[in-house]
Amino acid sequence: MTVISKPCVYFALPGKKNTDDCIACVVRRLEEGDIRIVVAASTTGYTAGKLADALQGRGITIVAIGESPLAKEWDAKTEYPFLKPEVKLDLERRGVIVGDKVPYLLHSSVLDYSRWQVPTPDMIVRELLYAFGQGMKVDVEVAMQAVAAGLIEPYQKVIAIGGTARGADTAVVLRATFPNHVLSQDAKKRLEIYEVLCKPL
Repeated sequence: MTVISKPCVYFALPGKKNTDDCIACVVRRLEEGDIRIVVAASTTGYTAGKLADALQGRGITIVAIGESPLAKEWDAKTEYPFLKPEVKLDLERRGVIVGDKVPYLLHSSVLDYSRWQVPTPDMIVRELLYAFGQGMKVDVEVAMQAVAAGLIEPYQKVIAIGGTARGADTAVVLRATFPNHVLSQDAKKRLEIYEVLCKPL
């Protein structure tokens, strides 16, 4: 039997303070040379900016996914859009592909906030991913958002980065796919999480 040993970093606590270490895990994995795309959740541009700094000159495609307008329902105190136009422009000048205001894909059922509280397929997938931490759910969602918005081609191996509230604390290698192919009959189109590079305990 062939055994492949790869590092996985565990953070004692979730949150923004893990961003630099999370990105370091991503850089280390990219050095293997088989992945050329990184998709990152970036509410304000903080994570995307740090990623652009770390990957400058490496020929890696960086896709930053901002918050959906639905975020206004959850954070009425912060002025929307959270990703300010000048920050978006700066990221784009640095070669980052910015997907701003892309609808959430795991919070989009017509029954999510309805008066009839019944489980939906989206809700079940979302809650299952939350079992691995908020960052894992975000990782999968931003990869699907990038595909659904036409920012990357589907069915390829990418690194996805997400976090808990702000910053980054979770990174995985996965097959990016369309939302309706997450559980596809075609195994080559199905969501697959290949490696966990880092996550909070």
